[in-house]
Amino acid sequence: MPSKVTKHLFITGGVVSSLGKGLTAAAIALLLKRRGYRVKLQKLDPYVNVDPGTMSPYEHGEVYVTDDGAETDLDLGHYERYADVVCSQASNYTTGRIYQTVIERERRGDYLGKTVQVIPHITDEIQNAIRSLDGDDVDIVITEIGGTVGDIESLPFLEAIRQYRQEIGIRNGLFVHLTLVPYLKAARELKTKPSQQSVGILRGIGIIPDILICRCEEPLEPEHFRKLSLFCNVKQELIIQEIDVENTIYEVPLMLAQEELDTYILELLGLHVREIQLDDWEDLIRRVTAPKSKRVEIAVVGKYTSLRDAYKSIYEALDHGGIANDVELVVRPIEAEKIEKQGAAKLLAGVDAILVPGGFGDRGVEGKILATQHARENGIPFLGICLGMQCAVIEFARNVCGHGGANSMEFDKATKAPVIHLMEEQKKILNMGGTMRLGSWPCTLAKGSKSTATYGRSAIDERHRHRYEFNNDYRAEFEEAGMVISGTSPNGDLVEMIELKDHPWFVACQFHPEFKSRPLNAHPLFRDLVAAAAGLPTPLLQDQTQKGHAHAQ
Repeated sequence: MPSKVTKHLFITGGVVSSLGKGLTAAAIALLLKRRGYRVKLQKLDPYVNVDPGTMSPYEHGEVYVTDDGAETDLDLGHYERYADVVCSQASNYTTGRIYQTVIERERRGDYLGKTVQVIPHITDEIQNAIRSLDGDDVDIVITEIGGTVGDIESLPFLEAIRQYRQEIGIRNGLFVHLTLVPYLKAARELKTKPSQQSVGILRGIGIIPDILICRCEEPLEPEHFRKLSLFCNVKQELIIQEIDVENTIYEVPLMLAQEELDTYILELLGLHVREIQLDDWEDLIRRVTAPKSKRVEIAVVGKYTSLRDAYKSIYEALDHGGIANDVELVVRPIEAEKIEKQGAAKLLAGVDAILVPGGFGDRGVEGKILATQHARENGIPFLGICLGMQCAVIEFARNVCGHGGANSMEFDKATKAPVIHLMEEQKKILNMGGTMRLGSWPCTLAKGSKSTATYGRSAIDERHRHRYEFNNDYRAEFEEAGMVISGTSPNGDLVEMIELKDHPWFVACQFHPEFKSRPLNAHPLFRDLVAAAAGLPTPLLQDQTQKGHAHAQ
């Protein structure tokens, strides 16, 4: 048992979905960490899936993967990027996961013949999930409740946090409600009624918000604060406005700091308000918003580009690469299927680099392969991720090694050149959810490779989410033809990274580097992709230049 009481912050949302609870939770975590407190974050999702691993990106957006192999909600990406925390299996629970645990206990007879009910059994299990983050290594746990207040599926979670707050006491738990104050252009005024009604629903189930955060397009006037305070039973100073940011979502923490939200939270929790230092974050905003001397355009050729959240971490990591190189970055999302119909040359004309991200299924794969071929043949900087690496292998097999029918066995089980095949340990697996190669795995980089120069070391750990892998039967042939196997599992069995010798910057990886990129610490692969696109020196090019000067002398 922990020797101290862990403080808890519960964040709920009202009026409409997609208000940005995840961003707000992450921003609060950043501020509290900068105040010197150890913070962990958690998302409780009302959907019945055990996790989002089997859900379409069009349904759910990106599936974010943690070091310990959890397939989770994309909000965990916000948590890790903003607050630089490490999330885990305990950071994301769904209705499905909660019910699965309760049903398994019932089948074992753990409830001793009692009737299993939503209250207390489901709500108790939700509280166990919340309690799982308590410990001597954490001061404050922030728990975001997914969905919108008023949804039927959210009720057990709201009842659970009501009970939990009653158990731990008012000084150890806070309710923060994020709501919308819409601006009606026809009337030219902000309307507080939706927020009043949202808080009314919460009060009806026994939760009175301690802090009300109001998303709005225009600043609140004194009358709005008075009305919200009166009808929502929240002190005026604890009504925080979160106005839409103009330039970048990374402005949100600074906005909330100006509103002194973190100060109020600490005071309500009975914690000392320590000094805060945000100079580096302010410099980050300046680098994002200030005019840049160089503009770089990178094409993202994917299967789900019509939904930006499907590649959320990819876009964020590219932004980090632009910040690190101090360039203006423009992303050109391109549906891979369009390349199949209109050609790579037309749709990729003028781009400075090409990124092919992951995905599942054969739709659009040929378009990804054509984009990869265009990058290889025209010397355009290229980064392939997961399926993107597999497409690079297929393209190389077809157009360099002469295996015209080369393919992945995921797409063509009868192919005569299965350069990508099912991982051995995956062959007996029947269930789809949570059964891929998941989480962080070690990788050894080849001496003298672009990858080693990029990372600056030869041993790395990266996060995976895949079932298929490079077929080692073709390894020697590909190396002889000019492909460099630049990263492998420590035992050398699994190919994790490839690159091309006679190309300015062509790198592909089986893992997902985007999950480890941070605003203040861009992932090396994204940093150097942007640098190569901008014609700036990467570590390898710098090393080659220095050797050239030494040789000339």
